[in-house]
Amino acid sequence: MNRHVRTILQYLFFFGLGFFFVWLSVKDIGKAERMQIRFALRHARYYLAIPVFTILFLSHYVRAMRWRLLISSLGYKPSRANTFFAVMIGYLVNQAVIRLGEVLKCTVLARYEKVPAEKLVGTIILERLVDAITLLIVFAITIILQPGLYQQFVDKVLNDPGEAESKKISGNFILLVITGIVVLLIAGWMIIKKKNFRDLLSGFKKTAKKVWEGISAVQHLKKKKLFILYTVLLWGLYLVAGYIGFFALRETRGYGIKEAFTVLSAGSIGMTITPGGIGGYAYFLEKTMMIHGLSRGVASAFGWLLWLSNTTVVIIGGLVSFAALPLYNKKKLQQSTL
Repeated sequence: MNRHVRTILQYLFFFGLGFFFVWLSVKDIGKAERMQIRFALRHARYYLAIPVFTILFLSHYVRAMRWRLLISSLGYKPSRANTFFAVMIGYLVNQAVIRLGEVLKCTVLARYEKVPAEKLVGTIILERLVDAITLLIVFAITIILQPGLYQQFVDKVLNDPGEAESKKISGNFILLVITGIVVLLIAGWMIIKKKNFRDLLSGFKKTAKKVWEGISAVQHLKKKKLFILYTVLLWGLYLVAGYIGFFALRETRGYGIKEAFTVLSAGSIGMTITPGGIGGYAYFLEKTMMIHGLSRGVASAFGWLLWLSNTTVVIIGGLVSFAALPLYNKKKLQQSTL
């Protein structure tokens, strides 16, 4: 299949997945749920958007500074402003086309800071690897704090509350199905590419080696403690933004850090699988918050409010960065010629 056609099909798939989650989120909302949503929104503390927006902007700035630290290890010193602008533009483009923003932010920074784009791609891969490991740690903490959360989520999404326990789909069964799908995909790849088990094992070893090289690269940073601090601060800000979000609605004001970890875990999944988290973010938050006792309508309102907060910050920050980037660099060039 042509590479461009395959790319277009991938984009269409992820967009379709996003709108599928939107449909899942709204399809069963009836009169009672609409009344719950209106009541929740009517009594919401909208002024809390100010600290939430501030924290989210700060988290994006921290991400930019962490990326700048990786770039500095390559011998380049991009300005803080250009690095931040590039990150926000990347986020904005990701709202429309998933992962394209990662490429574009490298291109933008390479243009204004004269850093080879191909070298920047390596730093993005390392960033994503570190974030994936951090997210796994967040998942682990969430499950430790709430041991039955995974099965409860499966029950909420797939099982009828009145169904007999013997007929319910278990979380282990879902994991088994996912494992089976992965095995079938690998088998299909081996057949199509005419590979044997030795080739497969070699591929796993190469992947594991690249992952280890990525992790080891952090150890060789001159400021590795600062890099780790940035990573902890980044995810801590995400956690705090969700926690403050609880105080926006009457029905969620009694929740704490334990539930905030649930929001962070569920929201991260939604943001990963659809462009800009459209549909997926609100849907996963809705289902997980219903586990914590929220009604369907309030859980839906809460999920969409948090998604809207994240999206608003990205859109404003991205558009301002698009406008500010050439102006900042024009002024910077003029100052350097004086």
